Amino acid sequence: MTEPKTLAIDETHDPALGSWVASANGHPDFPIQNLPLGVFSPPGKGPRGGIAIGDMILDLAALAMSGLLNGEARIAAQTAAGQALNPLLALGAGPRRALRREVSRLLSDSAHRVAVQPMLYDAAQATLQLPARIGDYSDFYVGIHHATNVGRLFRPDNPLLPNYKHVPIGYHGRASSVAVSGAKVRRPSGQRRAPDRDEPLFGRSGRLDYELELGVWIGRGNILGEPIAIGSAADHIAGLTLLNDWSARDFQAWEYQPLGPFLAKNFLTTVSPWIVTAEALAPFRVAQPPRPEGDPDPLPYLWDANDQATGGIAARLEVTIASQRMRNERLAPHRLSSGSATHMYWTIAQMVAHHSVGGCNLNPGDLLGTGTISGPDRASFGSLLELTAGGRDPVILPTGEERRFIEDGDEIVIAGRFEAKGFVPIGFGPCRGIVVTD
Repeated sequence: MTEPKTLAIDETHDPALGSWVASANGHPDFPIQNLPLGVFSPPGKGPRGGIAIGDMILDLAALAMSGLLNGEARIAAQTAAGQALNPLLALGAGPRRALRREVSRLLSDSAHRVAVQPMLYDAAQATLQLPARIGDYSDFYVGIHHATNVGRLFRPDNPLLPNYKHVPIGYHGRASSVAVSGAKVRRPSGQRRAPDRDEPLFGRSGRLDYELELGVWIGRGNILGEPIAIGSAADHIAGLTLLNDWSARDFQAWEYQPLGPFLAKNFLTTVSPWIVTAEALAPFRVAQPPRPEGDPDPLPYLWDANDQATGGIAARLEVTIASQRMRNERLAPHRLSSGSATHMYWTIAQMVAHHSVGGCNLNPGDLLGTGTISGPDRASFGSLLELTAGGRDPVILPTGEERRFIEDGDEIVIAGRFEAKGFVPIGFGPCRGIVVTD
């Protein structure tokens, strides 16, 4: 089977490439080698598609009308000029890649500076929006260390259920409450039951938590009843985002049996505003870590040799916390964990293949969460539930404050950076939220 074009390395990944947009050169997230897609509102103007470049955003609506683009690149820019990127995502990889190559050319060659510079806006002055209208959101559970850690809290002798290594576990989440980075996090109300009580209580959650995840944006969809084969799943993946699936652990413990999470998860999911495209990720695809000896082989519909060779993601993920007191005292955020995105037991392509194997139709702009990504040691755990052993062992902040779970006023920030030898690192931009008291 031929390698998907989305995985091809070309001139846009050249580490020697620089931009006449000065802030792009050496930018930790958005050098010219990234060019992620998003939706933004310039000051006093309505939402439109854009591309992040350094500390600036390129207006795709203006670019589409400029006469600087032709062919597939022009079509792609035109479809991205509206209030959501769904029409662009629906075009698939070809037009998306054509747009990337043309924008890379325009932003790297100073001969185009006079023509393109009026189309750039200061990102700090713009309002970032969700990049797409999310029709459906599903959350998986592919972080095996997280699944083991959580299982051990409740089932010490049998932390992983028998199905885990046979099927990518997932559930359907709530699309309406997915919000872009910076949205207020309001502590949810619901039912919880204390261990020493027979009857539940109603009130605000006392065990609010974050979950470190990647989000997967679906590009070209599939027709109802026609599954996506694993060998072609990469062609349906538009790109990645950071995702924080905020969780009320006390609600979750009471309600999750027998049908899974409900109020514990549906109050808010935060995503970073930029789609780091599948094309930008080509240098950062690595082999999926081999399964431990004795683990079952995936069923044929979940197995593809190319996916095993390139289905891993070379990204470092980090979570920090800053309490209200820390911010008042101007202390640096405290790192809670740092780990690798390669700690996923199932690949993204396996998630897509399994999601659609029964005939489910995925649509452009649908969002998949990987589930919490944790590493093998405490320094790389992706949730407070794991870090504090269910609240027994608190995290100590630089101020001396203790955290078993998230308190009002706390700011949680997830960050991620793709790194590979010989290539310029690229990032997502932050995925942040502050728990408010109103």
